Amino acid sequence: MIQRILLAYDGSAASDKAATLAIDIALKYGAHISVISVARPPEVGDDVETEAVIENSRAFHRSLLEPLRKRFAGVKLSTSLDVLVGHPTEQIIAEAERQHVDLIVLGHRGKTLFQRFRLGSVSKQVVQYAECPVLVVR
Repeated sequence: MIQRILLAYDGSAASDKAATLAIDIALKYGAHISVISVARPPEVGDDVETEAVIENSRAFHRSLLEPLRKRFAGVKLSTSLDVLVGHPTEQIIAEAERQHVDLIVLGHRGKTLFQRFRLGSVSKQVVQYAECPVLVVR
């Protein structure tokens, strides 16, 4: 039975589809949905620059979550929304383990083969390393 769902949300069309599916599953099972958006820190920079970039990124990710907050207001579900900082794959997996979720739901961004090869695919890495089922939505 699914009691806790982690929705990784980045504001893309695929993550909107993933949110719709996560809501549907949560309603069916009476599950709690935890939504996270991950602000990725810059690779280089001094501490002051990095802190400013992270704070701007957090603000941006909070704004990404606002439409979901409104969407959840109309649905009778137990939800939480949070912005984390770090590498998306690491944060998604760590949060899933911390919350003991039963299912991770995330969108597939549809990067080109070269982008996936060079940068890696977050959805592919989450599927590979998560200890619970992962639902990837296209």
